[in-house]
Amino acid sequence: MTLRAESSSLVRARLAAGTAFFVQGLLFISLTTRLPQVQEKWSLDELAVSGLLLMVVLLAGVGSVVAELVAARSSSAMVVRVGLVVATVGFAALLVAPSFAVFVAGLATYGVALGLVDASSNMQAVTVEHLYRRPILPSFHAFWTAGGILGTLVTLATSGVELGPALLPLLVLPLAALAAPYVRRDRLAETDATVDVPWRRIALLGLAMVLFYMVDTAATTWGPVYLDSTLDAPTGLTALATLPYLVATLLARTVGDGLVDRHGAVWLLRISGVVAALSLAVIVFAPTWVVAVVGFTILGGAVATIAPLSFSAAGAIAGGDADSAGERIDKTDQVVARFNQFNYVGALLGAVLTGAVGADNLRLGFAVPMVLILGIIPLASQFAIIRRRGVPPGSSRGRPAAR
Repeated sequence: MTLRAESSSLVRARLAAGTAFFVQGLLFISLTTRLPQVQEKWSLDELAVSGLLLMVVLLAGVGSVVAELVAARSSSAMVVRVGLVVATVGFAALLVAPSFAVFVAGLATYGVALGLVDASSNMQAVTVEHLYRRPILPSFHAFWTAGGILGTLVTLATSGVELGPALLPLLVLPLAALAAPYVRRDRLAETDATVDVPWRRIALLGLAMVLFYMVDTAATTWGPVYLDSTLDAPTGLTALATLPYLVATLLARTVGDGLVDRHGAVWLLRISGVVAALSLAVIVFAPTWVVAVVGFTILGGAVATIAPLSFSAAGAIAGGDADSAGERIDKTDQVVARFNQFNYVGALLGAVLTGAVGADNLRLGFAVPMVLILGIIPLASQFAIIRRRGVPPGSSRGRPAAR
C-alpha cells in the first residue's frame, strides 16, 4: 500500500494500530488480574509466580527480536498479525491446560506473542504518528489501557469462574483484529540493514521506559496479590488494584496529546516522576486496601504518558533525517523493535524484583519502584526532541536535547 497523507487513510491506519493495542491490553490484563486464581489452581507461592513471570518477560524479549527480523523482510503489519495468532494459541492453551506443564507451555507461547505484538504495534503507531506530524502516541497507548479496563471488568464480572474454557470467548477479539487495515509498505528491493542511530540518546530514553514498565508491571501484576495477601481485600475485589489504575491511565493518555502540545513533554514527565513517587508511598504505607486502591489510582494517572512519549522520542530520533517515507519506516521499525527491549528490562524489575524483594512482605516489594521512579525527573530533558504542534523546529521550545 502506498502511504498517502489522506485523512480517511490515516484514520483507518490509526484505528487499526489502536485495535492491536486494545487486544494486547485485554489479554495481558485478563491474565495478570487472575494471578491469585493461577496461584490457587497450581498451588504456587510468590517466588514461583516470579519465576513464571521471568520466563514470560525473557520470551517476550525474544519475540521483540523476531519482530524486528520479520518486519525487515516484510512489514510490521505482518508481524502484528502473526503475533495475534500466536497470542490466541498460547492463551487458549493456558486456559484449557490439563496439567501444569501444558499451562507453562501455553504461557511461554503467549510470552513470545507478547513481544511480537508489543514491538509491531509500536512500529505501526510511530509510523502513523510521523504521517500525522504531531505527537499522538499517548492516544495509541490509551487503546491498550481501554483493553485492559475491559479485561479487568471481565475478571470482576467472572470472579467466580475458574481459569478455564469458559474464558475462551475472549479470544474472538484477537482473531477479529487480524482483519484490521494496518499500515504496510511493500519491500520491492533489499534495503541496507545498517541503521545509523545515536544509541546513546536512545539508551537514555530507554531508561525512562525501564522505569515506567517497572512501575506498571508491579502495579498490574502484584497489585491484586498485594490487596489479597497483605491487605485482606474481600474475595472477588482484588482486581480493584488494577481497574482504577487503568481508568486513571486511560484518562491521562486520552488528554496526553493535548498536554504535550500545550506544556511540552519535559514539563509533563517531571510532574509525573514526583506524583508517581508520592502515590507509591501511599501504596507502601497503606493501612487498608481502600487506601491502597487510592494510591494505585493516582499512580496510573501519574505514569501514563511515560511509555508512549518514550516511543515517540525514539521514533523522532530514528526517522527525523530520513530521505523518504519508506526509509523512515525501515529505520523506525528497526529502532522501535530494539527500543522495545527496554520494556522487558522494566518488566523484570517490576514483576520479578518486586515479587522477590516482597516475598515475605509485598510492602517492601513496592518500595523498590517508589524510590527508582524518581529517576524520571533528570531524564525528562531528553524528551525535548518531541516537537509540539505549532512550534517551529528552530525555536527554543521545540529544540532537541543536546547530544
